[in-house]
Amino acid sequence: MDKLDQIAQLLKSAEHGVAFTGAGISTESGIPDFRSPDGVWSRNRPVMFDDFVRYRAERVRYWKMRRALYHEFQNARPNIGHDALVRLEANGRIEAVITQNIDGLHQDAGSRRVLELHGTNRAIACLHCGKEWPYDEVLSRIDAGDEAPDCGHCDGPLKSRTISFGQAMPSDVMAEAADLSSNADVFLALGSSLVVEPAASLPRLAKSHGAKLIIINLEPTPLDDIADIVVSATIGASMQAVVEIIEGAKSDDAVS
Repeated sequence: MDKLDQIAQLLKSAEHGVAFTGAGISTESGIPDFRSPDGVWSRNRPVMFDDFVRYRAERVRYWKMRRALYHEFQNARPNIGHDALVRLEANGRIEAVITQNIDGLHQDAGSRRVLELHGTNRAIACLHCGKEWPYDEVLSRIDAGDEAPDCGHCDGPLKSRTISFGQAMPSDVMAEAADLSSNADVFLALGSSLVVEPAASLPRLAKSHGAKLIIINLEPTPLDDIADIVVSATIGASMQAVVEIIEGAKSDDAVS
């Protein structure tokens, strides 16, 4: 039995499966990787949250980077890896998707329960009053010369609802993710380097509570040694094959 068959067998018996996704699933949709050696942050120093709040020049730099990335996010579409997770959820094999990604592609694909640990690039809000602003409206203001747009309601700084370096993680989302991980019997880590904390603690938490840990990633991760199955391959093709094995076995069972 090869590794994909083993993964399918584990998921077939899972009662509390959880998927955890990182940049690797999104790069297959054309979304740029932020943290790899040739990723966005290697070409552009990231804006720290405290600096964003304190210095207008850093807000200007932040919005220049966001403006440059906007069309890459806007034009991206879910790939077969996202679709495979939708099918696993529909078949009752996973309860939720916990993601480090900010692109919203899991929701576009049809996943119903998605926990976004690092926020979303789909919304812009005022840091002071919380009022949300349409993305196109804010970008139009930037294109017209407003390099660091403020809230028209309270004059607070506008920022995408993503979690920046130095910004607190959403405590409610982290608590829900920890609860899911603690109760998981199968934990799928897909396309994540598993080095960014506190998100990287979740597969460790799942494993410590008895879950079977499966890692699919092109590069080695620090948790490969404790994983039950490690597959060095692309996410989309691997997960599509796993789902087809599960659904094929389900059809065979129905016929018999």
